[in-house]
Amino acid sequence: MALSRAGKVTIVTGIVLIVVGVVLFATVLMLPPLSQEKAREKLVAALSDRFDADVELKELRLQVLPTIRAEGRGLTIRHRGRSDAPPLITIPHFSAESSLTSFLHRHISRVDIEGLDIQVPPDRKTAAQQPRARTDAVDDETPQSNLVEGVIVDDLYSMGARLTIIPSEEGKDPKVWAIHDLHMKSVAAGHSMPFEATLTNAVPPGEIVTKGSFGPWQADDPGETPLDGVFTFDRADLAVFKGISGILSAHGEFGGKLERIDVRGQTETPEFRLVKTEGHPVPMATTYHAIVDGTNGNTILDEVNARILNTTIIAKGGVIGKPHVQGRTVSLDVAIDQGRLEDIMRMVVKTPKAPMTGALRMKTKFVLPPDDVDVVKKLRLDGSFSLGGARFTNADVQKKIVELSRRGSGKVGDQAADVDPAKVTSKFDGRFKLSESVLSIPTVTFDVPGAKVQLAGAYALLPETVDFKGTLFMDVKVSDTTTGIKHVLLKLVDPLFKRDGGGSAVPIKITGPRSDPSFGLDKGRVFSRKQSSPSGGAAAN
Repeated sequence: MALSRAGKVTIVTGIVLIVVGVVLFATVLMLPPLSQEKAREKLVAALSDRFDADVELKELRLQVLPTIRAEGRGLTIRHRGRSDAPPLITIPHFSAESSLTSFLHRHISRVDIEGLDIQVPPDRKTAAQQPRARTDAVDDETPQSNLVEGVIVDDLYSMGARLTIIPSEEGKDPKVWAIHDLHMKSVAAGHSMPFEATLTNAVPPGEIVTKGSFGPWQADDPGETPLDGVFTFDRADLAVFKGISGILSAHGEFGGKLERIDVRGQTETPEFRLVKTEGHPVPMATTYHAIVDGTNGNTILDEVNARILNTTIIAKGGVIGKPHVQGRTVSLDVAIDQGRLEDIMRMVVKTPKAPMTGALRMKTKFVLPPDDVDVVKKLRLDGSFSLGGARFTNADVQKKIVELSRRGSGKVGDQAADVDPAKVTSKFDGRFKLSESVLSIPTVTFDVPGAKVQLAGAYALLPETVDFKGTLFMDVKVSDTTTGIKHVLLKLVDPLFKRDGGGSAVPIKITGPRSDPSFGLDKGRVFSRKQSSPSGGAAAN
């Protein structure tokens, strides 16, 4: 995570608009002496032409002693022909000043902008109808392009700026970034410009501090404009994403060009939590490499390496916007190669110890649409998993697993001692799909020495209920799982559960709430058809 796509686009958009306006403003100051009203008209004409927009400037004051100074109030730049949209740029107050010596050397010592407000409306018109920076002359009388090239603003300060992205869908709240302070040096057309900025990111909310260089601006192909820098992102509250919580901090670096920004960073979330579960908060740290298109905000995640306790999760994919769809969709390929089940389960169970331990492997497609609902409701998964060497931490449960292994192997009565409980571990393999809060498992295999369980069904995450049906395969006949009179009586039903190749196949079902499921014989399937053996029979670990 770290400096979000929107955060980077915020800085770039703000810098571009500020730079173009300031250079035009400084250019007007370089014109031959004018009356204040004539200078105001020239500045309005320059900005109108450069942005292809409707411009209003209520007041412009000029003074030449003891320093050269200009001060303006009430600057408004509106999208030409966009009466449905608010102004693109509003500046309540701005000023520029320079010593006579600097002025003669085509330098403006300092420009201050207060209360800059940039509002970007939804794209309801073609790009040709949008305000844009132009490279042609302000009027036919002045070689403006040459004049612009020679003007340098030594220091530009913007205080209390705000960038607002207005959504295309009615009823949606706009996204707002507060750029508290922006300082740029050597602001000029055709030059690289150092900058420092502090801003509040909108989603997730948090403070971004960044510095670097931007430009020179490539007017003919803005995507080719170079930039580079470093950033920190502190106190980002993940609770804005429904279904998770935690305070994230990040740092990293970025570079390249506007249409391909190479970003490398690290994040830390000391107490990451899934709020819709009863689990514990866990520390999560990530390193990532991403490619961001600063012209549209789309991001390619070349690699995200996340670590939760002692489990590493690797992901690749993208965060891409779709036409006519608000927000962006996260699509990832996720893999866990050498994970620990107990690390993952700690996030979803409230017990001090995870109910099961073991080596976890998993691969899945991960899709998170931009819908404004809980993560658990909109998340989609499609993958497979494997769990080896699994043991239940509850002594009673593990005892039942050992008993299942003994009976499945026919080790009952005096032979029960032949099975070493320490060597009885479980193995799970299966596929899964998650959609609309329902985890569907079309196939899962649970293996212990002497017995194998194959199941299919679903787990509803929000009501936390299970509904599975399957078959218990054992290496021995049903009657061989016990002794005495029960052994004799069960011989009568051995033919019902007989399977090809020997042993038995017993139809079972698991239903009810997750906290207290019901295990039992699926009587409806006992006589429906003969149970077939799984390939390979009951594996012996």
